[in-house]
Amino acid sequence: MQRLTEEQVLFFHLNGFVSVPTPVTDDAEIARMRDAYDRMFEQRAGRESGDQFDLAGADEDGETASLPQILNPAKYAPELNEGKYLDVLKGMCQQLFGPEASVHVAHAIFKPAGHGAATPWHQDEAYWDPNYQYQNASIWMPLQEASIENGCLWFAPGSHEWEITPHQPIGGDVRIHGLEMTRLDLVENAVACPLPAGGVTFHRNRTAHYAGPNKTNTPRRALILGTGRGNHPYPGTRSFPWNEVKQTARDERARAAS
Repeated sequence: MQRLTEEQVLFFHLNGFVSVPTPVTDDAEIARMRDAYDRMFEQRAGRESGDQFDLAGADEDGETASLPQILNPAKYAPELNEGKYLDVLKGMCQQLFGPEASVHVAHAIFKPAGHGAATPWHQDEAYWDPNYQYQNASIWMPLQEASIENGCLWFAPGSHEWEITPHQPIGGDVRIHGLEMTRLDLVENAVACPLPAGGVTFHRNRTAHYAGPNKTNTPRRALILGTGRGNHPYPGTRSFPWNEVKQTARDERARAAS
């Protein structure tokens, strides 16, 4: 079974991310996953419950989404919870976080051909509950080649050691779920990580990262999984006011469905 090298494990812990360009599964499994992925987005699965929404826009009904996302995609495509790729990724996660580490399918982000929006610089933890301390990582897996032209990930090395920097809803619009860092001057020596279909990147919960717009005539599909150790109460108090000011259509749908 495919493993991380010692060099890759060390790079991850030193830099807060690592790129693994060797695919973690075969072409046939990637094709099956891509079919399930496309079906979910064509059906806008989970929209009524708030799981499907436009990450970069106001998410109004009837408008074309520039960065559609689906939370808990395996709920709508159970076949994503099966396959060789999960066994391989679990083994890699245990190399990074220890034998208790597991892996789960977290969400899916789609950049439409030609007009898929950029994903601004952000830290994942900025979206989460500030009352907890996290030792987590995200696994980003494209289901076709991911290039600079169609929106591969970029990382700021060493940013996993930062505190959570100030964020705001994209463009300062409280109707938008997506966040962006307001201190872009902090980002130095950013590293682009293009990948083949089925390659992966791992990045820590505080690692600053970005994905450019899709300027190609092919959709960019990315499946995001989560891993790490258990969360603990945050030692002190903190707040993430950028989440408190949001007034999104996605939240309204989720409240109505609950």
